[in-house]
Amino acid sequence: MKSIKRCQGLMSLVLILFIIGMVALVVKIYRESSFYMMNSDDLSLGKVYDRNGDVLFDGSGKTEFEDNYLIDVGNLIGDDNGQMTNTLVSRNIKRLNNYSFNSGLVSSGGKASIHTTLDHEANRKVYDAFYGQDGCAVAYNYKTGEILICTSLPSIDVTKGYENIEELRSGTLMSKNMYRTVPGSTQKVSTVIAALEIMGADTLFSKSFSCSGTYENKGGNNIDCHNIYGHGEQNIQQAVENSCNPFFAQLVEDEDFPLKKIKSIYKEMGYTINDDNCGYFDIDGIKCDKASTTLNDPYEFKTQWGCIGQGDTLVSPIQLMMWQSAIANETGKMTMPYLISYTTDVNGKENYSVETEFSDRIFSSNTASTTKQILLTNGENNYSSLISGYTIGVKSGTAQVNEGRNENSLLVGFVEDKDFPIAFCILLEDKNNTSVKTESIAKVMLDSLSETYS
Repeated sequence: MKSIKRCQGLMSLVLILFIIGMVALVVKIYRESSFYMMNSDDLSLGKVYDRNGDVLFDGSGKTEFEDNYLIDVGNLIGDDNGQMTNTLVSRNIKRLNNYSFNSGLVSSGGKASIHTTLDHEANRKVYDAFYGQDGCAVAYNYKTGEILICTSLPSIDVTKGYENIEELRSGTLMSKNMYRTVPGSTQKVSTVIAALEIMGADTLFSKSFSCSGTYENKGGNNIDCHNIYGHGEQNIQQAVENSCNPFFAQLVEDEDFPLKKIKSIYKEMGYTINDDNCGYFDIDGIKCDKASTTLNDPYEFKTQWGCIGQGDTLVSPIQLMMWQSAIANETGKMTMPYLISYTTDVNGKENYSVETEFSDRIFSSNTASTTKQILLTNGENNYSSLISGYTIGVKSGTAQVNEGRNENSLLVGFVEDKDFPIAFCILLEDKNNTSVKTESIAKVMLDSLSETYS
């Protein structure tokens, strides 16, 4: 009798362990089934849409459109062939999987989808405004964070395939908006912010420095101005409008502007200081480079040049744009950008939607308000006829690259309009070999968005 009871107990234990094992197996299959389907030959992907319902990716990458119809978003949206890894499709491919454990594989009629914030029509007009010149442009709603424009040249029409990768021009398979570049004098906005944070508006505006075309700094090196005749005596507003390098070099040397505090403010803004590993932040899974610079000695050429926008300073266009939101909103907090508005599952049911998010405060609201007024005054005095029809705050920059052999042109800014809150950054490469101007691209950008968005 005892042996029978022991056998019954053992059988019960085996049965319980079997049931537990089967439950664990079912749970494992349920959790990992999508993974295996994503890596199978039967993979079926859904579509990516712009904000107006235009198809930007049809699940196969072979949407039947006329040639180059999607070239303006090719290196941002990407495809699933594995050649472009830092793209919307690549980073969010699970969201497009037309498979679920309950529904199985839905190869025809599956409704998994990503609905983006992009305006394809406006995006294409901005792309065309470069007239084939390399560069990039990004714009978003600085109240909500919706990225409306994000184009980069050169690009590729992924619907036509691209097997000759080794023959493509450098930068074709990446959205340059996400990667660090020399910011030129757009960096002076960060230096103005640091100065306002450290010494306050009254002290900063009370300072004036002279520019004769070149300035021999306290380290014995020359900081040249783009105006070989100089700008004479000027204050911070005039120096921003004139983009005067000697003024900013002398500002960095000023005893009221200690380098230790400059580093602290820069770090609050998101810069990596004196470190080769800059790191990144992400937008819907897409990796974006963090800003970086080298600051060692306020009298050193490289440090001063870094605060002016050369030296080792590197910033992505999208981060330059994000700083503009903290200024335009007068909060000192960045509006965090996003590309995905909402997604649907294989059955068409909405399973993800976004909420507007803001960064921690990176500088004070007083600093934001004062910087905003400086940029608005610059816009009114120097860009009102070039980008007509809008009240804009703006700062331009010229960046020397390739050891000074080429110059890029940058423009960052925002529109002061509660009904049209757009912040932007434009990068035009090799500016001396084209008649295209960043301000003409900005005009096309704002006109295109105002037609479809405001």
